[in-house]
Amino acid sequence: MNRFFKVLGPGLLFASTAIGVSHLVQSTRAGMIYGFGFLLVIVGINILKYPFFEYGTRYAAGTGESLIDGYRSLGKWAILTYFLVMVVSLFFVSAAVFQVTAVFMQELFQLHETAYRLLPLLLIIGSSFLILAWGKYQFLDGFIKLVGLVMILGVAISFILVLYKGSAAPSDQFEAPEIWSIGTLPFAIALMGWMPTAVDLSTWNSLWTLEKQKASGYQSSVKEATREFALGYWISAVLAVMFLTLGSYLVYGTDTVIISGSAGFANQVIHLFTAAMGEWSYYVIATAAFCIMYGTSLGVLDGYSRALKRTSEVLFKAGVVTDEKWHLAALSVTALGGFSLCYGLSGNPKGFLLLVDIATVLSFLFAPIVATLNYRLVTRKKFPEEHRPKFIMRAISLLGIVTLSILSLVYMGYYFGMVD
Repeated sequence: MNRFFKVLGPGLLFASTAIGVSHLVQSTRAGMIYGFGFLLVIVGINILKYPFFEYGTRYAAGTGESLIDGYRSLGKWAILTYFLVMVVSLFFVSAAVFQVTAVFMQELFQLHETAYRLLPLLLIIGSSFLILAWGKYQFLDGFIKLVGLVMILGVAISFILVLYKGSAAPSDQFEAPEIWSIGTLPFAIALMGWMPTAVDLSTWNSLWTLEKQKASGYQSSVKEATREFALGYWISAVLAVMFLTLGSYLVYGTDTVIISGSAGFANQVIHLFTAAMGEWSYYVIATAAFCIMYGTSLGVLDGYSRALKRTSEVLFKAGVVTDEKWHLAALSVTALGGFSLCYGLSGNPKGFLLLVDIATVLSFLFAPIVATLNYRLVTRKKFPEEHRPKFIMRAISLLGIVTLSILSLVYMGYYFGMVD
């Protein structure tokens, strides 16, 4: 148990980062619109993606270096490919997370006047930047454990109460939308893109694992590190099903109109929970929702900054670890890039969900590339044989790569009008 607590951290940090937009927004929206129609999709994509995230932890614990260093050892083409994927997704993903967090902050503090339009966004990005610039990993590790516990309890209690009360009475005029059609493909791809999160974020697991070892002074084994990660991963998977259930039980089949505007949708999500727990819990739920998203914002800003810093070091400094200025520069680029994109879409009333969908679709399209690189790293001869994944993990990995690749091609065909 003592060794477990020395290792505990990166898996929960992953879970907290994952349980933001993909669960609170996308899973809930899937339940509200399609009921349990996407349940098997959510379960299946969590299973298929698991190896690629676990390989980040496995590689770091088994070699003492990050996945990013591993990409460089595959060849310059590999690290350049990852760098391009990261740069393209960085601004959209960080902007989507910052914007969703700002929306829940607006709802919590009722900052709906035009004069306050950018204030929540500035406060979230500014405070996250300062915390990570001075507090660094130790603060992030402690904060995420606290927020994660509150979040898990809140969602679990709401889930139990919703099951106890039963689903909402269906409307006589309700017509169930068709799920298995080409028209639902964009939503399905957006849902799977961040379920539980983007595959290219697997590099963060490796960086957090190394940082945890440095902070605790304890060199975890591959078995210890991967078990701790699995705990956080499957917690996030279970919570995704819970959010889907909340949306399905409380909205699906009723006359409730799904709001696409930012503030309206956030209010609607919060009221899903209060409908289960009572109106007295509105501010409790609003606070919990904001804390979930704020923890995600911290995780995204920290993860992308670490990945950008290490990738830049590997590409331009021959792998030498540089001084703290590079970390601050990476934090600044991520924060400013995310804010700029949010500001550019602030005039669009549907910009909130549009930004989320763009970010999640990009993440899905990039997934097969990063998944293939991760699989290659942990199955090649240079990686210690005793740490290589077993047959079942390798089989799931290959199935996942094929599935993600086919779906990406189908979506591209749909987007360019080649698939009807």
